Amino acid sequence: MDLKELLQDDDAVSPVIGVILMVAITVILAAVIASFVLGLGNTATESTTPQASFSWDYTDNSAASSDNDELTITHDGGDTLSDTNIKIRSGADFDSDDNNVDDTLTDTTWNNLFNPSDDEISAGDSGTLYSDTNSQDFSSSTFRIVYESESGSNSATLSEWSGPDA
Repeated sequence: MDLKELLQDDDAVSPVIGVILMVAITVILAAVIASFVLGLGNTATESTTPQASFSWDYTDNSAASSDNDELTITHDGGDTLSDTNIKIRSGADFDSDDNNVDDTLTDTTWNNLFNPSDDEISAGDSGTLYSDTNSQDFSSSTFRIVYESESGSNSATLSEWSGPDA
């Protein structure tokens, strides 16, 4: 056997590469088809969590026995949000419209707190929570702005504030 002929003989290279490419294409197609059949392709169509920043301004009025603490929340920037997807959560008692009637914070939407006539929350929108002076001030409380998807299956905390004594 001539060594020169062996080094120049490349007849088998082309069929081997062709088989490898065909197997790779078959595996990739099978993976794509399986992902759609098993429902993994649907996750790409779900809405993503919006990005927004908020500022919190706390006024401690607990020294005056008749005044409620105030916590003003302002949407500083980022995505425009639908008021039905945003919740404000805390264990504190509060009064969203300063009418001395307690509101349930765990189910409060941004719409109830800020602007009942508008369906969107955009940069510059703000609202104020007032504490219930008879039961709790905000200095030891924690508040969270939570986004919940339309289906209710996904949620994420967009912003959080803790009082100075929390």
